[in-house]
Amino acid sequence: MNADAAALRARARRTQWALLAPYSLWSVLFIVVPLVFVAYYAFTDNAFAFTTEHFVRFFTATSSTDSGEVRTYLLIFGRSLKLAVISTVICLLLGYPLAYIMSRAKPRAQKIMMTLIMIPMWMNFLIRTYAWMTILQDTGILNGFLSLLGLGRVHIIGTEGAVVIGMVYDYLPYMVLPIYSILAKLDVRLIEAARDLGCNGVSVLRRVIWPLSLPGVLSGITMVLIPSVSTFYISQKLGSGKFFLIGDAIEGQYVANNLHFAAAMAFILMVVLLVCMALMKYLTNRQVNGGAKA
Repeated sequence: MNADAAALRARARRTQWALLAPYSLWSVLFIVVPLVFVAYYAFTDNAFAFTTEHFVRFFTATSSTDSGEVRTYLLIFGRSLKLAVISTVICLLLGYPLAYIMSRAKPRAQKIMMTLIMIPMWMNFLIRTYAWMTILQDTGILNGFLSLLGLGRVHIIGTEGAVVIGMVYDYLPYMVLPIYSILAKLDVRLIEAARDLGCNGVSVLRRVIWPLSLPGVLSGITMVLIPSVSTFYISQKLGSGKFFLIGDAIEGQYVANNLHFAAAMAFILMVVLLVCMALMKYLTNRQVNGGAKA
């Protein structure tokens, strides 16, 4: 009996590894290998000799402004991170209630709402960005509507606000879907038990729903923050090229054939994002474990 059980376990392990093999191969070829090349280019010069000059340049390069000398690439990175965080927070504030409403709706309503969220993603990313240019420009649809109401025109295109609007529109589904997938599987009996124990709506949300949905929230934050901080096309079109984000800087260096410096900036961005993700995961696990013990 023991031999048969061991043989069955061994067969199950072989089956599991066989199923994981295609995904593992894909991950190595299209994730690990490109990251290794990025690191290799980041730490080498044009002669492919080891150097850290690209990182020194990133942290020390300066430019003159009206307020004096500023760290050029640190300023660009700070602006990118600021807009990405703002966009992520807005997506979370909008996406969490929407995901909760979807998870509590009837199956037919859930399908309709899911379709409405997914439809914009069926269109090309560039077309969606151009559509927002038409809406937000000074003579666009939004200002035309405000003029009809007698509210006057507002200048939005070419500002950081326009870039944030574009990011929120393009990446909101990536916040809604992970949270919805968690909330849809939430055991309703837990909510009923909390209400029976005297919790009001706010307490149920704070003590039951929110802690249990944190894995989905973390996934949503990751899926919005990473593309937001590294985007370049949205800032070029909706920002009218008036300010650079880190994605624009990387693209500019790549177009100028400065591949090693572009790789160094991408490597720094990758490290910062990985640290942020690890910190968020640690805080999430700590809160979930703390809630479970309580």
